[in-house]
Amino acid sequence: MSAFNLLVIILVYIVVIGILNEKIFKIQSDIALVMFSMFSSVAFLLISGVLHTDSIRASVSKIGSFGFENYLMNGVLCFMLFAGASNVNMGKFRENIRVISLLALLTTMVSAVFYGLLFYVVAWAFGLGMDLTTCVLLGCVVAPTDPIAATGILSKIGLSKNVCSVIENESLFNDGTGVALFIFVKSMVVHNGSSGFFNIMFKEIFGAFAVALGVSFLLFKLMELTRDPHKYILISLLDVSLVYYICERMEFSGVIASVVCGIYFSWAYSKMERRAMVIDPKGLFKTFWDIVENLLNSILFVMIGLLIFNIEISRYLPIILPAAIIICIAARAVGVLVSTVLNGIKNIPGNYDLYEFVSLMTWTALKGGLSLALAMSTKEFLPQEIYEIFLNVTYITIFFTVLVQGLTVKKVYFALEKHRLDRMSKKRLGSKRI
Repeated sequence: MSAFNLLVIILVYIVVIGILNEKIFKIQSDIALVMFSMFSSVAFLLISGVLHTDSIRASVSKIGSFGFENYLMNGVLCFMLFAGASNVNMGKFRENIRVISLLALLTTMVSAVFYGLLFYVVAWAFGLGMDLTTCVLLGCVVAPTDPIAATGILSKIGLSKNVCSVIENESLFNDGTGVALFIFVKSMVVHNGSSGFFNIMFKEIFGAFAVALGVSFLLFKLMELTRDPHKYILISLLDVSLVYYICERMEFSGVIASVVCGIYFSWAYSKMERRAMVIDPKGLFKTFWDIVENLLNSILFVMIGLLIFNIEISRYLPIILPAAIIICIAARAVGVLVSTVLNGIKNIPGNYDLYEFVSLMTWTALKGGLSLALAMSTKEFLPQEIYEIFLNVTYITIFFTVLVQGLTVKKVYFALEKHRLDRMSKKRLGSKRI
């Protein structure tokens, strides 16, 4: 199927699902896109199976065979990350930079390793044929939280700006950690040697920072020479695409570099706000990136649902389905707990206690397209049966976090807020009695 034909199909999904959701279902738009595209995919598969029609099966197979990994990793990911990062609240980011850094780095690593250990126990107990290193690699696939899901869903449920900033910024940066960790563990799985985890992390992260800041600084100086808002847009597009290209060629993290580009442009653009209001009174620059973010997010969520067409169901599904959900929650909670304790309980943002913060950060950890792309990339070096387990686990994790956690995160947030207010009220009453 051609890219144009697939685009037409996806746009039909986005428009139809969007209107039906707005008029009837009224759930968060990104969740609706994943949910109904997945349900329609399952319906097509069931119809083709019942009717035994090869034409329907062939058509849906072509939709699912689209190169998702290449589309995301070598296509639109950098623009999606730039768009999300360009909306970062710099004041809140600076205020919470320590907790964000620990969550993005340490939580991702601890979660990936702990996930691997727990899954290895399951694999050993039920004879899944996976060694410890392969299980840790699976942990690297599902550990990073998704910035697109976080930005698209969490900003609409009433979270405080302080806490929302921590969740969104952690999601933006932990993708780079997850990719670097994935590369390191992958080298152990395929036995091709490695320069060491910290060398890879240093190269991936600091190389990305250096390239992103250097190129963004030069191109923003170029932006200051023009008074045409359309050229602002073109220069920003050139910045993120050029930085991503350079980083990928030099084996730096293009994911982190794209985020740094977005944050730098957000900061630098705010410094010339008065000039921008005169030159760009209609806000074309920010409007453009808002549209890009919403459009690419919608396409991504529909594609996640459509890709179920080409998923082979593992014979171990009854085992890995509950295991994937339970281990995902447990690993995330342990990762957040470790980084929060190291950061200091007194430094928890939002006046939360340890239980409240760990619960909130665990339940708002939504997974998305990056995890799916990483899982698909393992096809080239994993045995077919193990690859099916990777893909099944990743899909289960994405659907559970986006559909179940995404739909209930508002209730969880308000329950935790009530718990926090009750706790603080009791504390005040206790201090008055004393």
